[in-house]
Amino acid sequence: MLLAGIGLSLLFCGGVTGARADDYSLSSQDSIFLSDLEHRTFNWFWETANPRNGLVPDRAPLPHGAASIASVGFGLTAYGIGVERGYITRQQAVERTLLTLRFLVALPQGDEAKGTAGTHGFFYHFLDPETGLRVADWSELSSIDTALLMGGVLFAQSYYDRSDRQEAEIRTLAETLYGRVDWQWMTGGKSPWLSMGWMPPGHFLSSQWTGYNEGLMLYLLALGSPTHALPAETWDRWTETHKGQQGSFYGRDLLNFAPLFGHQYSECWVDFRNILDKASRQRGYNYFQNSQRAVYAQREYARQNPGHWKDYGSDIWGLTASDGPGDAYRDVDGQRRHFLAYSARGAGRDYVLDDGTIAPTAAGGSVAFAPEIALPALQAMKARYGSRVYNQYGFLDAFNPSFSDGKDGFWVDGQQLGIDQGPILLMTENLRSGLVWNVMKKNPFLQRGLQQAGFEKR
Repeated sequence: MLLAGIGLSLLFCGGVTGARADDYSLSSQDSIFLSDLEHRTFNWFWETANPRNGLVPDRAPLPHGAASIASVGFGLTAYGIGVERGYITRQQAVERTLLTLRFLVALPQGDEAKGTAGTHGFFYHFLDPETGLRVADWSELSSIDTALLMGGVLFAQSYYDRSDRQEAEIRTLAETLYGRVDWQWMTGGKSPWLSMGWMPPGHFLSSQWTGYNEGLMLYLLALGSPTHALPAETWDRWTETHKGQQGSFYGRDLLNFAPLFGHQYSECWVDFRNILDKASRQRGYNYFQNSQRAVYAQREYARQNPGHWKDYGSDIWGLTASDGPGDAYRDVDGQRRHFLAYSARGAGRDYVLDDGTIAPTAAGGSVAFAPEIALPALQAMKARYGSRVYNQYGFLDAFNPSFSDGKDGFWVDGQQLGIDQGPILLMTENLRSGLVWNVMKKNPFLQRGLQQAGFEKR
């Protein structure tokens, strides 16, 4: 087992205090709303996952669609939430988790373009939902999506801590999957930075993980590896590349990343509230506080609404990567407008990309950062648009009040996406109980990554 010999003193296992997610008092109305949203969102993962292998779809409902390796990571975390909330039994969660991990471990790895699920421990972004093999020639071996998978894998490794045979097997499988990820290989051997991916036969993508983004989790996992770790100094060198993103946006000084997913993904699993690295100490605020500022800045952007999009305001806001109405030009209120399909919408000092499409996960994945503004936004969306945007699995992925559907209504996506459902579910639970954060504080690999990066309690 890979845990042997690590011998870590887990510096970050203690409780946390003094930040929104554990000192915000939920009203009875808030609690009722969140209970309903969380259960519905959990059901998306539980009911759409393939019962034969545990793979979770990229999006649903979509007949013959692909599985997303990142969705699997959110799903593995969702099952523990389901146990704690009483949606499923612990035994049900154990069986689903074992099914998933056994399948992943057994999938073939290799450099061939066909017939494998990945190589060097990394997985392709999209897999065939039945075979688990690379779904198409355009699917890249993805470093970030593998990292999101490993967030769920390591959550399972720490959550299932009982001594019985099945939970012990979960821990062994999780350690095997994480331990075989060759982070050093993903640098391509010519750079200190991780590549965003690889394409067979032997081509690393030119884009690398530099600048402030969702790569916080990626580099922490790479630093914490017991087998293929990056050097500890990589973290400080990486944070040096963030400096060009520092600045003011709509009254908030922050480290900018326009789409809110860049602030959410890592913090679904990592509690940054009371820890600081060298860069945080120099800035004077931590990554959690930076994410709070990003949420407030984006809400203020919507309140001022410089693009004059319909319905934007204090309680209707939220830009992040999401589906959209499609690449189209329309005349809206006498103005020519360009609408987009799936895009990394966002509002920050780095860029603004906005076509009037609102993604509920932007507010939903931010509830642990700023519940005082994110919760009213979610409640206002449900109250104003009702069943058009909220169904048996919670919020649909996106909607656009400025884009007419030709039927006296507006465009609403017909699907939910795993990478957007995941932040809603995990951050809602982190707001309510801190469950995911607290489980991950027990994980020796993540804790080693934080130590290697130089994080200390403030």
